[in-house]
Amino acid sequence: MARVNDIRVIAGAREVVIPAETLAWQFVRSSGPGGQHVNRTSSKAVLRFDVRTSPHLPDDVRQRFMARERSRLTREGAIVIVSQRHRDQPGNVAECIAKLTELVRRAVVPPKVRRKTKKPRSAVTSRLTSKKRRSERKQLRRSPPE
Repeated sequence: MARVNDIRVIAGAREVVIPAETLAWQFVRSSGPGGQHVNRTSSKAVLRFDVRTSPHLPDDVRQRFMARERSRLTREGAIVIVSQRHRDQPGNVAECIAKLTELVRRAVVPPKVRRKTKKPRSAVTSRLTSKKRRSERKQLRRSPPE
């Protein structure tokens, strides 16, 4: 296996470093078409990272990560990332690391708080006047009462 460096995620003013020792790797045979060595090489990379108990993630980042990726986490709170796109093991390892980096980057950035905007008074009055005009127009279409 290729040597994996620590994962360093920088988003805004924050930096999160995940040491390579906390990543659990597994390599299995990839599915799909291949060449002569398809049944002999284990090029599919499976990355396992324990989000729930990792001391390297700040608490707020951990909470956002677990909330965003709730459906992808195991019961133990680990995320499993799989890659088999490339024919070689280092390519799949690099893709797994890129996927994990992107997930952590999205969790580092806190979501923007939505502020309610007030409708301008002119918009409210124009809406009401157009409703009034439409109502009057439809009243004129009615037949007169007998």
